[in-house]
Amino acid sequence: MIKHIVIWKLKDFAEGKDKLENAKIIKVDLENLQNKINQVRHIEVGININKSEQAYDVVLYSEFDSIEDLGIYQSHPDHVRISEFINKVRDIRVVADYEI
Repeated sequence: MIKHIVIWKLKDFAEGKDKLENAKIIKVDLENLQNKINQVRHIEVGININKSEQAYDVVLYSEFDSIEDLGIYQSHPDHVRISEFINKVRDIRVVADYEI
């Protein structure tokens, strides 16, 4: 199994919305991928509640059966569309993929 974790620090204001509004869009859109991409075994998106300056704003936790399934997910048109939006509203992205 592959676990795919991504965290983002969002811009304070982007695409006509504030950070929290964009975080909510990211959460809904990414979680909806579970119903659109068969290779997604589990997906969860959290919006940060920690007020520390070191804290990031949004975290994605997802699971896949294989690295190939992760690749299918990443190249799926619905994921690409969401990624394009995220790239417009984020400052920093950190990712980790690991196998268990």
